[in-house]
Amino acid sequence: MLTPRIIHSNDWATVLFVICFILIALTRTAFEKRFSDYIRLIFSDKYIKVYKDSNQLASPFNILLFLVQVIVLSFFVQIVLSYFNVVDKTDYITFIRIFTFTTVFILSKFIIDKIIGVSFNIEDFMDQFNLRKISYRNYFALVLFPIDIVLFYNDLELKSTSIVLIITILTINLLTYLLSLKNYQNFIVSKLFYFILYLCALEIAPYYFMYYWFTKISSIES
Repeated sequence: MLTPRIIHSNDWATVLFVICFILIALTRTAFEKRFSDYIRLIFSDKYIKVYKDSNQLASPFNILLFLVQVIVLSFFVQIVLSYFNVVDKTDYITFIRIFTFTTVFILSKFIIDKIIGVSFNIEDFMDQFNLRKISYRNYFALVLFPIDIVLFYNDLELKSTSIVLIITILTINLLTYLLSLKNYQNFIVSKLFYFILYLCALEIAPYYFMYYWFTKISSIES
C-alpha cells in the first residue's frame, strides 16, 4: 500500500529572501552615502547624529529597511516556533499570519506612542526615541537575515540553538533601550512618572502577553 508523501515547498521563502536582498540592494544604491554611515552604526554614533531629525522616521531609507526587518523577524519567529514543534517552518500560511501579526503589532505600538507623545506634550522625545529604536532594530535585522537563511534551509533540531538566539535578540533589544535612554536621561528624569507608565504599559506588558500566549500554545501542543 502506497502512503502519500507530503512535500513542503520552500519556493515562497526563497522568493521572500530574494525580495529582502533586492530591498537591501535598492537601499544601498539609492542612499549610498547614508548606507555607508549606517553599516558602521554599531561602532560609531555618527549616523544617529547626522540623521537625527524626527522627519527621518518616515523616510524611504527607514521604510525600506523596516520592510526587511518585518520579513526577517517573522521568519525568525516561525523558525523558533518550529524548534518547539508549535508550527512548521515551511508553512507559508503560518508565515503570513506571523508577518501580519508582527506588522500590526509594531505599527499599532508606533501609533500609540504618537498618541502618548501628543497627549503628554513629549512628541519630540517619542519621535527621537522611536527613530533610534527603528535604526538599531533595522540594523540588527540585517545581521539576523543571513542567520535566518542558514536556519531555514538546514534542519537543526536543537532547542538550545533557538534559546541562544532568543537570548541574543532580547539582549540586543535591551542594549537598544539602554543606548536610547542614555542620550535622554535628563529628559526622562524630568518626566519620570510618565516614562514609567509608558515603560510598563507599552514596553513590558505587550511582550509579557506574547510570552504568555506562546507558553500557552506550547503547553496545548505538548
